[in-house]
Amino acid sequence: MSILIENISKKFGHFQALSPLSLDINEGEMIGLLGPSGSGKTTLLRIIAGLEGADTGRIQFGDRDVTNLHVRDRRVGFVFQNYALFRHMTVADNVAFGLEVLPRKERPSATEIKTRVMHLLEMVQLEHLANRFPSQLSGGQKQRIALARALATQPEVLLLDEPFGALDAKVRKELRRWLRGLHDELGFTSVFVTHDQEEALELSDRVVVMSNGHIEQIDQPGALYASPNSRFVFDFLGNANVFDGKIDSGKWHNGSANIALPTTTELKDGQLYIRSHEFFVSKAPTTQANLPLRVIAINPIGAEVRLELTPIDWQSNDVWEIDLPHKAFDKNGFEKGQTLYVTPKAGYFFAHDAQQAVQLNWEAEKTITAGNV
Repeated sequence: MSILIENISKKFGHFQALSPLSLDINEGEMIGLLGPSGSGKTTLLRIIAGLEGADTGRIQFGDRDVTNLHVRDRRVGFVFQNYALFRHMTVADNVAFGLEVLPRKERPSATEIKTRVMHLLEMVQLEHLANRFPSQLSGGQKQRIALARALATQPEVLLLDEPFGALDAKVRKELRRWLRGLHDELGFTSVFVTHDQEEALELSDRVVVMSNGHIEQIDQPGALYASPNSRFVFDFLGNANVFDGKIDSGKWHNGSANIALPTTTELKDGQLYIRSHEFFVSKAPTTQANLPLRVIAINPIGAEVRLELTPIDWQSNDVWEIDLPHKAFDKNGFEKGQTLYVTPKAGYFFAHDAQQAVQLNWEAEKTITAGNV
């Protein structure tokens, strides 16, 4: 079921929760609404569901205008962050609830309900827990039951509000993989809200990045990460170090630090955004950059080691983060308190008067001539 959202807006008192926005969701797509708290993503989800009314605009499911339809008439499944399971009902009864409260003429027979419930429990791999109560389940099991209940009425659209926010990291990852597989198997259209960048990029066919009630960018995960169209999107999508410099003699300067401009691009004063993995690290400056930093923390994180560093003799309000493979870190034996020099391999440059970025790649120019990691 495709979803068309046209010029939807919403105010709560004097607060503009959603500025007029439009979004076209294809049938069978999984869309992630990504943004910080207060960006309007949950409000938009609730308006799609019919749990909130919009001040302006319209919503269409396929060729059906649902703008003024009650939530019970939209054929929408909704999964809440806190599961919202009935504690006094068994797992099977929770899954069956939506079917049993349907109007008599739409309600399946008791036999059909039981069959459908067991099929859904098999689908979420929890049929052996049919007679247990929610208090006897883990967080991951509760969320699977909530998903099964949402699917019981065979909704045309599945909506999920921070579905994995209350779970630990390992269970979140397992459930993300499971939900993506279930989505591909059943082919329903789904929209989910998250503030977790990794979750949005891993699950979504397309990601909708939201800020202050409007849409910043809509794109496929790979394209979104590779080509952020604004400072906000770049800042929000992961670890970025920012170098603010003024041009003199073919270099950006900030105090004693400097970075050579790429030879093929005309640029001016502005800010250079560099992701934490896009650096060479050395014990001396290179021909391309002189960025001295002091190591203040060393944190092993999975397959990488994250160095936290502060600038020496140049201005930056942030702690810089550099991610290194364990092999490179072990080879060099970096220590807390040590002075290191970093050289960007690639980055995104924003002039002070521009929102659009210029993508840069020094590594391709092969100008770095010092020993480095």
